[in-house]
Amino acid sequence: MIRVKKGQMERWPARPIIWAGHASYVYSVAYSLDGRYVVSGSGDKTIRIWDTETGAPVGEPLKGHTNWVQSVAYSPDGRYVVSGSGDKTIRIWDTETGAPVGEPLKGHTGSVLSVAYSPDGRYVVSGSHDKTIRIWDTETGAPVGEPFKGHTNRVWSVAYSPDGRYVVSGSGDKTIRIWDTETGAPVGEPLKGHTDWVRSVAYSPDGRNVVSGSYDKTIQIWDTETGAPVGEPLKDHTDSVGSEAYSPDGRYVVSGSYDKTVRIWNTQTPLGPFSMSLIAPFLDSRPFSTDPRVVDFQPDDNGWVKHPNGGLLFWVPEDCRNGLTCPAVLTIPTDGPNRVVRLDLRDFCFGPSWEQIFKG
Repeated sequence: MIRVKKGQMERWPARPIIWAGHASYVYSVAYSLDGRYVVSGSGDKTIRIWDTETGAPVGEPLKGHTNWVQSVAYSPDGRYVVSGSGDKTIRIWDTETGAPVGEPLKGHTGSVLSVAYSPDGRYVVSGSHDKTIRIWDTETGAPVGEPFKGHTNRVWSVAYSPDGRYVVSGSGDKTIRIWDTETGAPVGEPLKGHTDWVRSVAYSPDGRNVVSGSYDKTIQIWDTETGAPVGEPLKDHTDSVGSEAYSPDGRYVVSGSYDKTVRIWNTQTPLGPFSMSLIAPFLDSRPFSTDPRVVDFQPDDNGWVKHPNGGLLFWVPEDCRNGLTCPAVLTIPTDGPNRVVRLDLRDFCFGPSWEQIFKG
């Protein structure tokens, strides 16, 4: 097990971290803001809350949904959990008692695929198989205004902007939309670029960017002001991207994929296939260097990395070439076939005379 802390990679002690209790797939998990608890939603139609220190379930499962629980989220103050289900309803739960708060929120005509709290906790946004987004008042349980309509396929993912003024949505119609929460109107045109379902979306902490992950195996960062993509898509995953999120400081994006890997990307350097601050760490072996130096270490078809003048620098084994050019900063598991490859070049030297190099 690996964790990233203050720009360094550390290994957790080997210990079981499997929390067993659900009787079917776990579709969604979320941390409480203080990190003390995790909530999970499952295909067994229940929600569970877990103590992150002990791994033990807190109280009994929360029961009430009559179909899969597709999405769960904590309120900002940690007092409530919201859940969205295949039974077309949303429920709010008291985390202290485990009791439902009021009646189920009804209005969607299809499965509720995604739910999220507003930053102030006053509202919940939901995205549904019925192609709409709805906002709900958490005090009254009433819908706020009319549904947001515009997507032409299911809405897989929704998220609030940090200031609560906007909602972003990702859809099976391959687009992302940004909505004004006051008026319900779309802000600008749909964000287009993905070639398959947009499975997940998230705002950066400063609200200036949105990141999206798609079944087309790519991740894209977008400028929320202009709607334009920021750089090229990140293409290192070898299967559908199901989830992504920003780090609290906005410097990194983490993505999870059906290719069984988790990847971490540096957002602070120019976005491009060989400039995502992957190569700079090779120059000094620091895992998360922000050194502005960027060198294209892409091997040729025979595995040779060449100097800009055409001279041969070094040869890369075939099973390491993909990881060498991958723009991710870190891949978990680190020993997987799609791992990131790091080079320690602190003692690297080259020149026309191999004999002199060896002597030096």
